[in-house]
Amino acid sequence: MFKKFTIVALTAAFAAASLPALAQGKKDSVVMGMTLEPPGLDPTNAAAAAIAEVTLYNIYETLTKINEDGSVSPLLAESWTASPDLKTYTFKLRKGVKFHNGEPFDSAAVKFSFERNAVANSTNKDKSLFQSFEKVDAPDADTVVVALKYSEPNLPFLLGQASASIVEPKSAASNVTQPVGTGPYQLGAWVKGSSITLNKWADYRSASAIKLSKVTIRFIGDPAAQIAALLSGDVDAFPRVTTRGVAQFKGDPRFTVLVGGSKAKTIVAINEKKKPLDDVRVRRAILAAIDRKAMIDGAVEGFGTPIGSFYTPGSLGYVDTTGTNPYDPEKAKKLLAEAGVTTPLEISLKLPPPPYARQGGEILAAQLAKVGITAKIENVEWAQWLSQVFAPNGPHNYDLTIVSHVEPFDLVKLTEPDYYLGYNNDAFNTLYKQIMSTPDEAGRSKLLGDAQRMLATDAVAGFLFQPQWPTIVSKKLKGVWKEVPQFENDFSAWSWE
Repeated sequence: MFKKFTIVALTAAFAAASLPALAQGKKDSVVMGMTLEPPGLDPTNAAAAAIAEVTLYNIYETLTKINEDGSVSPLLAESWTASPDLKTYTFKLRKGVKFHNGEPFDSAAVKFSFERNAVANSTNKDKSLFQSFEKVDAPDADTVVVALKYSEPNLPFLLGQASASIVEPKSAASNVTQPVGTGPYQLGAWVKGSSITLNKWADYRSASAIKLSKVTIRFIGDPAAQIAALLSGDVDAFPRVTTRGVAQFKGDPRFTVLVGGSKAKTIVAINEKKKPLDDVRVRRAILAAIDRKAMIDGAVEGFGTPIGSFYTPGSLGYVDTTGTNPYDPEKAKKLLAEAGVTTPLEISLKLPPPPYARQGGEILAAQLAKVGITAKIENVEWAQWLSQVFAPNGPHNYDLTIVSHVEPFDLVKLTEPDYYLGYNNDAFNTLYKQIMSTPDEAGRSKLLGDAQRMLATDAVAGFLFQPQWPTIVSKKLKGVWKEVPQFENDFSAWSWE
């Protein structure tokens, strides 16, 4: 009797001890790698894509949600309708939603967020979109009506971007360091220069559907260190990882390699407010000096498709303009001579941290040298690049730079008088207004083709390539996106199998 009881007791004790071990077998936390650290955590007041990579759909939510295939689905808005001329949209809001600080989400918060983005001193990267709103009405707590100055068929998509995040009015001013949203995660800790930790919010409306209780985001800029962190198991996933060394992961059974398309445009930006870069012949000379294939092979290991304008293959109305300014070093020399430029022409080349920019910059400088242009490379940190090169109304202190514009539907940027490229063309501005006042798809498609041809002819920038973004993921981690319609990491969909 005693022996039997002992065996039963020991068996029960063993089973009880094993339960936590079995439960721990399925992880509920993840470590993700990112190349760049965000300068802050408010995506409505700064342009850095790294902010969205941390916060979009995690801390903050938007009225709509952009899915992996580029489609749009409801998020904070349960539904919406558009007027026939696509100038008025009515959104029905989700009920019972609250912010992290306990305040209710309602139409007043949406109206506040949109109007805040449009004020004169707004630093929202899509300020022009919100300034195109004629009026934002909140007829009741669950309804928002947006009236636009022109037709906008892409509004549901645009309102799913990080710049359209809905913020809580009383906490908005401190969101840069103390973000408050309606999303499934809250900021746990931010160790500057190292990592950010997000913790699952227990009061989220669909908390039971969120599988990860903690996400740690480590900032690893060095390409070799990115690869090492994955191989050692220190990082479980690295979206948009360096293109160097991707091949070695394809045969490793511990990893899944995802290579996705994008709507991004990697360009050599040219400051057209600087002489002699204001001369279209000089800009065409720069473009003629660029061998796109060599840039794609050398800067991103072949992960790119050549482009000839500020637009990408697969988008509505796309036309191939790569033949407008083809690689032709001899033509580049002739164009410089026609423009009266004495060679060697010395210009600055200011490069942000991403590997595609730093590696591409070395290749670009070598290509330009062959036609008599000496590009002096200056490597700067991301915050410096944003303030010195890109910031609206900033000094725009550069001649050339290399950057990837990751947002789709951003032709409007080229109509903004303070945009960092310095392209101010009344003919293009008029054409863009025609595009936006044409609601039918066929007519809009034709006009978009005209816009691309104009930008290519004007050599607005050195249009390089549409990047493909490789992502390396631990084999058992599911829900990580392959395609990249915009920069985001939707942790609500991630889980361990």
